Amino acid sequence: MEPFKNKISSDLVRCIAGHFERRCGGFDRAGFESEILSGLEALELKQRARLIADVIERHLPKDLGERFAILQSVLHPMTEVAFDRGSDEHGIRGWGMMPLGMVVADCGLEDYGRSFALLKEMTKRATAEFDVRPFLDKDQEKALAIMAPWVRDESVHVRRLVSEGTRPRLPWGMRLQRLVEDPSPTLPLLETLRDDPEDYVRRSVANHLNDIAKDHPDLVADIAASWLRQADKNRQKLVRHACRSLIKQGHAATLAAFGLNPPEIRVAGPRITTPKVTYGDAADFEIEIVSTGRNPQELVLDYLVHFKKANGTLAPKVFKWTRATLAPGERLSLMRSHPIRPITTRVYYGGTQAVSLRVNGQDFGFSEFELVMPEEPRIN
Repeated sequence: MEPFKNKISSDLVRCIAGHFERRCGGFDRAGFESEILSGLEALELKQRARLIADVIERHLPKDLGERFAILQSVLHPMTEVAFDRGSDEHGIRGWGMMPLGMVVADCGLEDYGRSFALLKEMTKRATAEFDVRPFLDKDQEKALAIMAPWVRDESVHVRRLVSEGTRPRLPWGMRLQRLVEDPSPTLPLLETLRDDPEDYVRRSVANHLNDIAKDHPDLVADIAASWLRQADKNRQKLVRHACRSLIKQGHAATLAAFGLNPPEIRVAGPRITTPKVTYGDAADFEIEIVSTGRNPQELVLDYLVHFKKANGTLAPKVFKWTRATLAPGERLSLMRSHPIRPITTRVYYGGTQAVSLRVNGQDFGFSEFELVMPEEPRIN
C-alpha cells in the first residue's frame, strides 16, 4: 500500500501553485514551488501539509478577505467526491484540502463567520474535521452555534463534519479537552444525526460515542440503552459500533443495554493445541461451552491474548470472536487460530504468553504457550 504521505506530492504542489498563479496577481509561482519542493520528500504526511500551509501564508495577500477569496476561488467545482479524488486543472480537492484548511485555522480565528463559511465549502471536497478544532478550542459555544444547523445540511460531508469535527479525541486531531470533560454540548447534535440516511455520517456518530466512552462509560451505556429502544437495523449497527470498546471491556451496564446478561455456562478451555509457536506462525486453541441456564441465552465471545512485555509481565489484548445463542443444555465447540506475525503496533518478546476467553464480559480460563523468536544474527 502506498504511504499516505505520497498523496501530498510534488505534483499536488505544482497544481496548487498553478491555481494560485491564475487567481492571484503577482503570485511568485517559482519561489512558491522552490520553497516547498526543496524539502518535501524528507517529510511525513502532516509535516508536508504544514510546510505547504506555511508557504501559502507567506505568498498570499495578508488581508483576510483577499486571502479567503483566493482560497475559495481555487476550490474544485465538483463537490460530494471521495477523499481520494485528486486535484486537477479544474481546482483543488481531496488531500489538497489538508494544507488549505490549515491556513484557515491559522489565519481565521478572529473571524468565525468567514472562516466557517469557507471551511463548510472545503469539507465538501474532502474534510475540515481537523481545521474546525482550533475554533472549538478557542470558543466552543460560538463554534457549536454555527455548526448546529449543519446537522440538516444537504451535503453529507457537512453533516458528518458536525460529528467528526467535534469528536473529543479525534485521531490525528488536537484533543478538545472541554468536550473530553463534559461531552453534553454535542449530545443533541449526535441524537439528530443518529438516523442520518448516510452510513458515512452514522459511522462518525458511532466513533464520536466511542470517544466519549473512554471517559464516560456509564453515560454511553445509558445512551445505548435509550437509542436501542425501537431501533431499526441501521441504528442498532451504529450503537454496536459505538459500544465496541465497552463490550470488549465487559462493561456491565453496556452489556445489559444489549440484553447480554451474566452467562450461565460451563467452559472447558481455552486449550492450546500449539504449545510452542514460532514467530510468524499462529497460536491455535479450542474451547467448549455448555449452557447451564434454564432459558436460551445470547453470548458474545471474545478472546484475550496476554502478550509478554519488555519487562516480563503479561498485557492482555482483547480480540472480537463471535456471537451465539445457546438453548438450555446446548454445547458449543469452537477453534481459533491467532497469527503471531509482524504488525506496526506491537513488538513481540519471546517466552511465555497466554490465551483466555471472555463471554458477556466475564473471563474464563488461562492457557499458556511459548513464543519462539528468531535468533539475532551474530556479528563476528
